[in-house]
Parts: sequence; C-alpha cells; structure tokens
Amino acid sequence: MLGISYVKAPPSTHVMLFRGGQPVCEGAGLSFFYFSPNATLVQIPLASIDVPFVFNEVTADFQDSTIQGELTFRVTQPGKLAKILDYSTDPWGRYRSEDPAKLNDRLVHTTQTLARAFTLKKTLRQLLVSSDELVAQVFSQLAESPAVAMLGVEVMNLSVLSIKATPEMAKALQAEAREKLLLEADEAIYARRNTAVELERQIKENELNTEIAVQQKQRQVRETKLAADIAIEQERTNLVDRKIDNERKESQAKADALKAMLDPLKEVDWRTLLAAAPGGLNANQMIALAFRDLADNAEKVGNLNISPDLLSTLLSEQDGTGTGEKQVRSRRNR
Repeated sequence: MLGISYVKAPPSTHVMLFRGGQPVCEGAGLSFFYFSPNATLVQIPLASIDVPFVFNEVTADFQDSTIQGELTFRVTQPGKLAKILDYSTDPWGRYRSEDPAKLNDRLVHTTQTLARAFTLKKTLRQLLVSSDELVAQVFSQLAESPAVAMLGVEVMNLSVLSIKATPEMAKALQAEAREKLLLEADEAIYARRNTAVELERQIKENELNTEIAVQQKQRQVRETKLAADIAIEQERTNLVDRKIDNERKESQAKADALKAMLDPLKEVDWRTLLAAAPGGLNANQMIALAFRDLADNAEKVGNLNISPDLLSTLLSEQDGTGTGEKQVRSRRNR
C-alpha cells in the first residue's frame, strides 16, 4: 500500500536493492520493506541448476551425431551476473525480462561450441565410444572459459547421457558390428569344431600309438620266444654236432685201432692167417683151399679127377645129415 513493499528471500537467493542506480543493500536470505516506486529489486538464485541439453554436431567424416547431456552450475558472483543480465523483479517477485532464461542458453551454447571442437576431430565411430573423453575435455575447458567466468557462475558438473548417430548410420554400424560379431561367432564355432577334430585326432593317434605299442610288445614277445627256440635249436645242433664229432672220433679211433691191428697182417698170406686162426682148418676148409688154388691155376691144369668118395664126403659134411652120401650111392647103383 502506498508503494511500500516487503520482500523475504530464502537463503538460496541473493537479493540486491538498487536506488538511484546504486546498490542500497544486498545479501542472501534478506527480508525488508522498501519503497517500490523509486527502487529496483534484483533476486538471483544461488542454488545449483541442472540444465539439460541436446544438440547435433557433425563428425570428422561428415556424419551427423546427436549429443544429449546435462550441465550443472551455480552462481558464485551475483554482482557480475546482475551487470550482464537483468534479474530485476516486480513487487510480486516476477522477473521483469527474459534474461534469467538466457543464462542457461549461454552456458549450453558455450558447451556446444566446445563439444563441436571435439567432434570435428573424431569420426562417427570414434565419437560413439568417446563420451568419457568428451566430458573430460569440455568440462576442463568450461572451467577455464572466459565467457563462463564473465557470467560469474561455476560449472559444477557435466554429464553426457548419450551420443547417437542417425538411424540410417546406426543401422549401418549395427549391421557392421553384427556381421563382425557373427563372424567372430562363426570363428568361435570353427575353432570349437577344429578343437574337437584336433582332440578326436589326438584320441585316434593315442589309440593307434597304444595299438602300435601293444603290437611291438607282442612282437618282442614273439621275437623273444623265437630267440629262445632258436637258442634251443642251436643247442640241439651243437649237441648233435658234438655227438657226431664224438661218434666220428670214436669211429676214427676204432678205425685207427683196427688199422693198427691189420697193418702188420697186410704182408701175411691169407692162407697163413686162416691156418693161424683159432682151431685151425678142418678137412673141408683145406679141400676148399685146394680147389681155390686149382681154380687160380686152371689154365695150367689139364684134367682133374675127383673120386666119388671125396665128393660124397664133401657133400655129407655140407648138409650134416648124410643125404649127399646117399645120393652118391644111389647114383653109383644106377
């Protein structure tokens, strides 16, 4: 009433009262009465403010990308900000201009400018996986930016929620990545099959090696048995050879002994040997020797007369029964 107004600001709002272009009082969380017709009230929020942003940028390979994130800041020097933007309010606490909304836009524009410098150095493929690098670089540049310092604000945090390509490029990249993953899957399947084949080959090889080892052991057993049989046969051969040698030596000894006995008799007449035989020669043997001499000297004998008595005697001595004599007598009677 009568132009007197009352203001009560919370602790998170910096209040400035101007009269005649000069600040009369200022501070956070003030409350006071003032005469509104000749005074200007400025209220600047000191609490942190989250500003979402979405902007499109072009990458180094001329592809469109969309960067979505959020910027958090707070006013640290309200005097600077009050000189650049109009934060004056009416007695009902409403801002008299659109300047308070411009602060967010200026910070977003500064962030976009710094992000553009980053995206122009990256290809789309690189940008999609460089969100952490983008945040680190832009955040450090915002802290050192003269435009931010001139506004009297402090950037508390910067976060990039997503970096997206256009739907067509996203499908292309997804297709490429999908094909790569499918190729890796095929390679994994091939490697698994190859490993299975290799393991099967090793199993077969081990089985064959085992069979070869068994065959070699069986061959060694057969060779050992054959060697034993050969050794036995060799011993038998040696025994037979030794036996033959012994028999040969024994026969040679007997032959030598017989030769030693007969050599002295070579020059002796066989008739003499017969006469020297044990028991001597009987009459028949002597007659046989006589006939032998006659046979040897047959060319010198003209006629040979044998008496019947001599012939019958020889015949009777031959059969030992007297049959010959009977036959001779029967012939005589005839």
